[in-house]
Amino acid sequence: MKQTADVLPLVLENVSLERGGKRVLKDIDCRFDADVSKTLIIGPNGAGKSLFLQVAHGLVMPDSGRVHWALDGDPESVRRAQAMVFQRPVLLRRNALQNIEFALKIHGIPASERHERAKAVLKRTGLGRLAMTPARALSFGEQQRLAIARALSVEPRVLFLDEPTANLDPATTHLVEDLIEEAAAAGVRIIMTSHDLNQARRLADEVIFLNRGRIKERATSSQFFEVPQNDLAAAFLKGELLWWRRQSPDDRKEKPED
Repeated sequence: MKQTADVLPLVLENVSLERGGKRVLKDIDCRFDADVSKTLIIGPNGAGKSLFLQVAHGLVMPDSGRVHWALDGDPESVRRAQAMVFQRPVLLRRNALQNIEFALKIHGIPASERHERAKAVLKRTGLGRLAMTPARALSFGEQQRLAIARALSVEPRVLFLDEPTANLDPATTHLVEDLIEEAAAAGVRIIMTSHDLNQARRLADEVIFLNRGRIKERATSSQFFEVPQNDLAAAFLKGELLWWRRQSPDDRKEKPED
C-alpha cells in the first residue's frame, strides 16, 4: 500500500443517523481493524446496511456520534486510502479505459502511469477486450466488474462494497467474488454488504448482523453460522420474517432504510 502508516482502525462511536425525523441507524459502536480481512454485513431488507456503509465511508455524515480513522490528522491520506462500489454501478460517459484513467487522475497518479495501469487492471478483471467500449454500453455484470476494477486501480487500503453481486448471474457472481478474494489476499480490507447468506458463508471472515438500524450480533463467520447468539439472527438464518419480532416502541415508530 502507498500509505506509510495504516489508516486502520476505522471506528464508529455511538453513531446514529436520521432520515425524515426517524432514526435509521441507532447507537452504532463498531471497530474495523487490520487483523480481519473480510467483514460481511447482513440483515433483512430495510436493516440499514447501505446507510451503514455510506456513513463509514464518509459519504453521509451521522447526526450524532463520531466516525474516525487512525490517520484522522491526515484527511487526504484517509480519502485516498478508501474506495466504494455501489449496488448499481455509477460510471462516467466515457469508455471503460477512460473511466479508470479518470479515477487515477483524481487520486493524483501521474499522467505517464495512468494508461498502462488502467489497461493492467482491466486485463486483471477480464475486461481488457472492452477497454474502448462506452462504459454504459456494457452489460450490467460488465459494468459492475468495471466499477470494481476502477476501485481497485487506486489501490485502496479499505474497499466498501454494497451488494456488488445483486442481480448478477452465477457466472458473473463467481468472477466478482474471485476479484474480492484476490483483493483481500493482496491486503485490501473488505467491508461488504450482502443479501446472500451463501455468499456470506463463502466470503466472510466475520459477520455483522444488522436489524432495524442496530447491530444485533458480530461474530466470526463459523460462530455466526453455526451457533448464532442473537435470537433474531438465528431466526434470520432460518429464513423467518423479522418485521414483527420484538419491536420496541422506538422501533415501531421508525422505519429504517436499506
